[in-house]
Amino acid sequence: MSNWADTLAQFAAVIRTGAGFAPGVVSCPRYSQERGAEVYRNNYRGTLHDTLAGAYPVIRQLVGEDFFRLLAKRFIEQHPSRSGNLHRYGSELAQFLLQFEPAWQLVYLPDMARLEWAYHHAYFADDVPPLELTRLATVAARSYEKLRWRLHPSCALLSSAYPVAAIWQAHQEGAADLDAIDLGQGGDTLLVHRQGLRVEIFSIAAASHHWLAQLQQGVAMGAATDATLEAHPDFDLPATLRHWIAQGVLCNFDIDAIE
Repeated sequence: MSNWADTLAQFAAVIRTGAGFAPGVVSCPRYSQERGAEVYRNNYRGTLHDTLAGAYPVIRQLVGEDFFRLLAKRFIEQHPSRSGNLHRYGSELAQFLLQFEPAWQLVYLPDMARLEWAYHHAYFADDVPPLELTRLATVAARSYEKLRWRLHPSCALLSSAYPVAAIWQAHQEGAADLDAIDLGQGGDTLLVHRQGLRVEIFSIAAASHHWLAQLQQGVAMGAATDATLEAHPDFDLPATLRHWIAQGVLCNFDIDAIE
């Protein structure tokens, strides 16, 4: 069994990295080992390249087709597919770009990758029903601080030192020219969220971003609010709570900790 497992591991490495087989590992009666491996390798790389291109269309536009092909090739060599669901492939691209020296000139590229992955994830995330307000009405007001809110599965919070939302928008069909965007104009605090079948990118206040990030990490509402008020004294809890419930971002809560 171990020999067969070793053979499969070597075969996977050959397909992924382009390395050669050790002599006698496999036998191809009609063609060479190298030619047989290349057929598998081309199919594997082609499929994963197309998967990355589908998840990161703005990255592809920003760097151009030839550079994207090189980027994808290097990424695929280091990050094999580990799931039968290709929609899950490519989540590590933002981290990869931090280490990929040829892309360092585009300093905002890792954050753009984070935004595109959040958009991609939101599109395929599970759906859940909206919050039933009657359930919230059953909770005593004194216990609100112990609520642990759940954000909709499609939600992702991002912050960037660069105007990545404007760059993303400039690369959508019919958008304005990218030259109008000043990288020094300031960064973004963003929420990516799917409403129905449509994924939206919202620019949100720093206080709201801070509060939602606390909730997403499982912090109880009271503690999350205290931390947010410490950083943002003008934070308006009632208005923020109503807004995100109405938008479907806050979709449920846990009551286990409520006395």
